[in-house]
Amino acid sequence: MRNEKELYRIRVEGIGWDHHTVFVPANKTVTGIRQVPLSDRALEILRRRSGDRRTGWVFPSKRARSGHLTTMALKFRQARTKAGLSEDLVLYCGRHDFGTRVLKKTGNLKLVMQTMGQDVKTAMKYQHPELDIVRAALNSAPGALQASA
Repeated sequence: MRNEKELYRIRVEGIGWDHHTVFVPANKTVTGIRQVPLSDRALEILRRRSGDRRTGWVFPSKRARSGHLTTMALKFRQARTKAGLSEDLVLYCGRHDFGTRVLKKTGNLKLVMQTMGQDVKTAMKYQHPELDIVRAALNSAPGALQASA
């Protein structure tokens, strides 16, 4: 999910507890309005954050006019520094990593597009061909040359 535009705007009533999904109701494109699948770990974290509440923001803020968090950039930078990680690591890297992992595990670009609310051109950014995969495909092709030992 996009940080400011989607993640921080999660509402408790938008979580599909039984289906392990969260609903993204507003986005800049029609494809951005979607159900996003949640891992068991993410669902448990959301369950703890929501507690007994059945409505309201998952990430509320008393200071923001919107009523929900709008950024956590400072906290992220502090955690990154404390962990000794490179400044090249930004919060948005999590979204990129998600797209890359889902595409690698499923091989299904359409699924990545639907899950992330993207078009083909944008989703292709998550396509990182690995030479080992290409080599394995070539070696498994009918009539592939086999190295003799």
